[in-house]
Amino acid sequence: MNTSQGNLSEAPQPSARRARHRLRGLAALGTTVALLVLLAASASATPPHTEELAIASSLGEVIDNARNWIVGILAGLATLFLTIAGARYLLGGGDPAEIEKAKTSFRAACLGYALAMLAPVIVSVLKSIIGA
Repeated sequence: MNTSQGNLSEAPQPSARRARHRLRGLAALGTTVALLVLLAASASATPPHTEELAIASSLGEVIDNARNWIVGILAGLATLFLTIAGARYLLGGGDPAEIEKAKTSFRAACLGYALAMLAPVIVSVLKSIIGA
């Protein structure tokens, strides 16, 4: 067999593997973005509320509302960092620096989820301190 034609049983070149790996990563990233767009579109499709806004009647209610907002924001940011970590890991192509960045983003996501879970505990401690 002529060596210039190549052998079909040879393993693909690292650049070809890297290109396929990046293509899979881009496909996963595109799917994630599409799902987020669909989620945002469905959330914005709800009819607007015509009720008047309720005014908080106590300090405890204000603190509870603030806690709910903080938990939502922390969970959203943690999810964003988890998505970034996954995308970096998939698109890294085996590069140690990119994998380390993905691990750092993953740690940030774990910290965000932990803070979101601890927010109700922190608020209850604050409530007991101020007597609300």
